[in-house]
Parts: sequence; structure tokens; C-alpha cells
Amino acid sequence: MARFALAALGASSLMFGSVAAAYANPEVWKFEWPNTDFSKTNIDYSDILSGGPPKDGIPAIDNPEFGSIADGNEFVEDNEPVISLSVNGEARAYPLQILMWHEIVNDEIGGMPVAVTYCPLCNSTVVFDRRVGDDVLDFGTTGKLRFSDLVMYDRQTESWWQQFVGEGIVGEHTGTLLDVVPARVEAYANFKERFPDGQVQLIPKDFRRAYGQNPYTGYDSASFPFLFRGDAPENIAPLAYVLAVGNEAWSLDMLREQGTVEKDDLVINWTPGMASALDQRVISQGQDLGNVTVQRKAADGTMEDVAHDLTFAFNFNAFKPDGVIYQ
Repeated sequence: MARFALAALGASSLMFGSVAAAYANPEVWKFEWPNTDFSKTNIDYSDILSGGPPKDGIPAIDNPEFGSIADGNEFVEDNEPVISLSVNGEARAYPLQILMWHEIVNDEIGGMPVAVTYCPLCNSTVVFDRRVGDDVLDFGTTGKLRFSDLVMYDRQTESWWQQFVGEGIVGEHTGTLLDVVPARVEAYANFKERFPDGQVQLIPKDFRRAYGQNPYTGYDSASFPFLFRGDAPENIAPLAYVLAVGNEAWSLDMLREQGTVEKDDLVINWTPGMASALDQRVISQGQDLGNVTVQRKAADGTMEDVAHDLTFAFNFNAFKPDGVIYQ
């Protein structure tokens, strides 16, 4: 039933989009966003759709609490996906079962202020450095989508930002690019093995959500993305998983088949063991997407992680129209 309902929603998203576009009007938005400078933008406002919730209707987490690996074992299964981040000797895991319901975590790790972000509708996980010039920004959710991708805002200037590319698209910070911090999305078991003394984000006490469950059951096997208006990619299903690195992407099917792919100085490895967050109702029961690592050989000969994103083909195609997808 859930799979059928989701497919129907996807099929009707074009009709909904045409109606929503009529309300893509900055003069209307100013009532909710009086501090946003809508005279500055680098996008077509008709591409903005309402995702349903209002400003901060999906609440970002500003004061995350962390525990030990033992604490994490109480609620995170070994095959569940977590965003793992290591900065200046400090390692933390942010379970997608939490980010599914909050989408943004404002945190500081290893002395670096970061925004850990996840957009379920495009399965995009990106970690940003929150520093812009001399300012440290805090991020929240606008309730808006562009090409089905999360539109964030910063609380300091209320500029709007595109999550997948980390670019300011409306307001004072239009055209500004956030620095991306390399991170991995991997099975919790992998994080524990790499960082036995690492910390795990704990379930927030101030919210009541169905943590551990996926509200988008069957989404990654749907035929078309929800609330997406744009061109579908050629020769690959819109909701096929691809690994994006800059303007290049590799299909997950290709990575599964080959195990290791090398391109110039990049080394991409795939191993089994991580569940999809967007398949079954219970995240840990989702199909095995596997773990992907992307590394580059440093000057001293060691391998260092490279920023990447395991996302959907439609998302990569929308924001990287001149990019290439290897299959």
C-alpha cells in the first residue's frame, strides 16, 4: 500500500508543482520571511515548491547530545546508515534515523562548527563548515524544495541555501558557497570498527518522532521522485543511486559489480553491509546499499577521504546538468 501510494504521489507531483508554482511569489513569502532580501537571487523563483511544512516545521537540532558506542548500541542496529565525521581527532556518528526527522544538525566537532545535513527526498548527505567570513551561521529548514532538494536558511541573515550544492540562492548570501567537509555514510558497524572510542548522537529528548522508522516507505523503488519538476536523466532511472563527486557520478550498480573503481587519483570502493534508509518502514530492514568510500592519495602517500554524496540520479542531473554519470 505504501509503495503504491508513494508512486501515486510521484505521478501527481507535476500537477501539484504547476499549482505550487503559482504561489512561488516573494511578495507572499515576505510575510513569513520579513528579514530575507528577495531582491537578490540567482535562481528562477518558479522552481521553488512548498514541501508542506512551514519555516522550521522540520526542526533542526541545535544542541545535539552524544554518548558512547555502548549507548549507541541501545538503539542503532549494526547495518543502519550513519554519517560519520572525524575532525582533528574527534569522531562522531549521526544516525540517519535521527536526521530523517530533523534534516539538519548544527554542531561543533574538533573545534570546527559544522552543519550535518540530510535530504531524504534526494538521499543527499552533506556536511558543511558553518563559517562564512568572520561569521558562524546556524541553519534551519525553510519548508521549501527546489528540484526536490532541501532549501535551508541561515538564522543570521535568513538567506536561503541549496543543500545539495551548499550555495546561497536567495538573500544576502546569494552566490556564496559553503565549504564541504569530507564525511562518510556507512553502516554503524563500520563506524564502531574505525572509531571504537567515537561518539554517537543520541535520540533528542525534546521531540517525539518515530526514530528508527522511515516515513517514505518504498521511496527508493518508486518510478518518479516526489515534488520534482525538472528533466529526468537519460539512460538511467531517476531514482537510481549514484555516487557523486564534483561533476562526475558513478551508478551504484556499477560500483557493486566492480567493487573498486579508479579514476585519475580517485579510488572508490564498495563493500556490502549498509541498509537503505528509504526502503522498508524499519530502516534496519532496508535493502543492502553497501558502504562506499572515496579517497585520494595525499602528498605523503596516505589516503585521505574525499567529499562525495550517494544520491539519486535525478538530483545529480538537476544540479549538475553538464555532469557525467558512468554506468
